[in-house]
Amino acid sequence: MMGDRMPSYDYQCNTCGRAVTLYYKSYRAYDEATHTCPHCQSIDLTRLISRVAINKPSRNYGGMSSQEMLSVLEGGDSREVGQLFQDVGAGVPSSDGEYHEVTNRLLQGEKPASIDADLRDRSEQQVSKDRKSAASD
Repeated sequence: MMGDRMPSYDYQCNTCGRAVTLYYKSYRAYDEATHTCPHCQSIDLTRLISRVAINKPSRNYGGMSSQEMLSVLEGGDSREVGQLFQDVGAGVPSSDGEYHEVTNRLLQGEKPASIDADLRDRSEQQVSKDRKSAASD
């Protein structure tokens, strides 16, 4: 078995049409199970092909040159960028919750453009709120 992770399998229920993910304690449990839709209890499921995760050797982000860091940032892998942020920022005491929020969202695989758009919207809302507050004072 791969580490402590439980095997999971994605299915499409042919009765209710929902996509479902079923988890099993082991590969043996998967083999022995009757795969059932948790929504409608149907056993008429079609297995979907899932993305495969491949473990990469860990990198020492703190020991990277600026060129290597730039390569990670431009590489497009959100999780790798999040790991870089986490490792580089680990030694810096920061009260900036936004930094930690961005790091966590990247580690979860969210795209940087989506995070940037959310932060810009939040900033614009705060500026608008501050202007209204200043105008009423």
